Amino acid sequence: MRTFMLLACVLATAYGCGEPTFPPVLSRVVAGEDVRPHSWPWQVSLQMASGGSWSHICGGTLLSSQWVLTAAHCITDGYLYRVELGKHNLKEKEEGSISARVEDIITHDDFQPLFSRNDIALIKLSPVTFSDTIMPACLPDQDAVLPHGASCYITGWGRLSTSGPIADILQQALLPVVDHETCSQKDWWNFQALESMVCAGGDGITSGCSGDSGGPLNCRNPDGSWEVHGAYSFGPGTGCNVFKKPSVFTGISSFISWINNVMATN
Repeated sequence: MRTFMLLACVLATAYGCGEPTFPPVLSRVVAGEDVRPHSWPWQVSLQMASGGSWSHICGGTLLSSQWVLTAAHCITDGYLYRVELGKHNLKEKEEGSISARVEDIITHDDFQPLFSRNDIALIKLSPVTFSDTIMPACLPDQDAVLPHGASCYITGWGRLSTSGPIADILQQALLPVVDHETCSQKDWWNFQALESMVCAGGDGITSGCSGDSGGPLNCRNPDGSWEVHGAYSFGPGTGCNVFKKPSVFTGISSFISWINNVMATN
C-alpha cells in the first residue's frame, strides 16, 4: 500500500502520484543516460540566486502542490532559492515547465552535517498546478525496507563525472539497492551507514555526483507505479564512482511521520 501525502490527498486532481503520463524508458546499462522527456515528473531542480542569475544546486522531489522534498545539506541560510518544475533541459525554455517561488524551508531539527544524519528538508512553494509534466511522487510506508538488489533509478542534473560538467539534460541511472548489512561492513561505508539510510550502487562505475544531492531514488512497484525511497545525501569524497562506496540516500520511509507532520502544521 502506497503512502499518499496528507495534503496531496485533498487535491481535486486527475493526476495521481507515481504514474507518469510519459513512462520512463528503462535499460540496465551501468552508465547514466538521457531520460525520456518528462518521464520523472516529480523531479525538480532547486536553484540558488547568485550574481544576478540562477544556478542549479540540487535536485528534489515534488510531494504535493506546495511541498518539495530535498536534502538538508542543500540549504544555506541567507540565500534566495527557487524551484523549477516540469524541466527536461535546464538550458532551454520549455513548454510545460514553471518556476515556483519558495515560501518556506524546514530542515530536520536533528540534521548533523558531519555524518549526514537526518539529511532531509521540506520546501514550501507557492501552489503549483499538476499537469502531464508536473506530478507528485508516491512515498513508501513508514519503515518500509527495500530488498538487497532491488532495481532503483537515480535521476538528476548532477555532474556527468567527478570533474565533469553539470548535465543540461536530466539523467537516469540504474542503482541496485545494497542492504544495510552489506553497506555497513568495514570495507563499505562502515559506521557511516545507518538503517535510516538507503545505499544503492557501489560497482565503481555508476553513482550519484555533485548536483544530484536531494534528488530521488525511484523504485518501481509490482503494479508498475513508482515510489521515491531516497533523497541523495552523500558519496565518497575521493570521487563519484568508487567501488564498495555506493551512493547513500536519506531513507524516506524512516521519515514519513516527520514529513506528514511538517506538511500538516506549516
